[in-house]
Amino acid sequence: MINLNFDWSNSWLIATILNTFLIIIALISPKKLLTVMGYLNAWVLGMIVWGCFQWQGYLVVMFYFLVGSGITKVGIKQKEAEGIAEKRSGVRGPENVWGSALIATICALGYVFAPLSWQHFFVIGYVASFATKLSDTCASEIGKAYGKNTFLITTLKPVPRGTEGAISVEGTIAGIIASIAIALLGYGINMIDGMGIIICLISAFIATNLESLIGATLQTKFNWLTNEIVNVLNTLMGAIIAILLTYVYLVNFSL
Repeated sequence: MINLNFDWSNSWLIATILNTFLIIIALISPKKLLTVMGYLNAWVLGMIVWGCFQWQGYLVVMFYFLVGSGITKVGIKQKEAEGIAEKRSGVRGPENVWGSALIATICALGYVFAPLSWQHFFVIGYVASFATKLSDTCASEIGKAYGKNTFLITTLKPVPRGTEGAISVEGTIAGIIASIAIALLGYGINMIDGMGIIICLISAFIATNLESLIGATLQTKFNWLTNEIVNVLNTLMGAIIAILLTYVYLVNFSL
């Protein structure tokens, strides 16, 4: 895997200036993607990511945020009419920010504070967590908007669109494309290598389907198992699977 070899001498100053500027622009913009508290929490997230991974890591989280927000708006009127749209018409709050990015943030901090030999594991975990979350978001939103036939993952019996644990061909394809996009971005900016692309795709696919399994079997039974908690579990699974696959690859195939 690739060592980014970052120089952190000016990272925190740049992070402060850039994030403050972008948040001010976002707050005065008439079109809101986050609530006020959502933007403030996103400022903290952006500070940590830039400070740890510089522009490469920042580009990954911004790509996820912009694409994920855009996908949520697809077919929003129809989804709202059916009662299956995201709350606040897709405008995210702080719970959504950390539900999606908590594990990535831990990976970013781990990259800075872990021993040098562990750093590549946190890099692949970071990229894989966002590949997993974007895959899950696209699979869910496209499935709710365009899924012709949706099936419960545990029984494969037809269920209404928007049912927890439901999957569709359209959503599954969208999720795979989304994870490919994040993985290729990570490759293009030198965060992961060719094997990292494959690992991110496998991890995102497995974790996204495990998330559907949790939705179908556990989420309706426990009130504390909110969508945000499930999102944390989803990205955690994606990161862990990627880290384990990377370890297996390095032990068995790396020269």
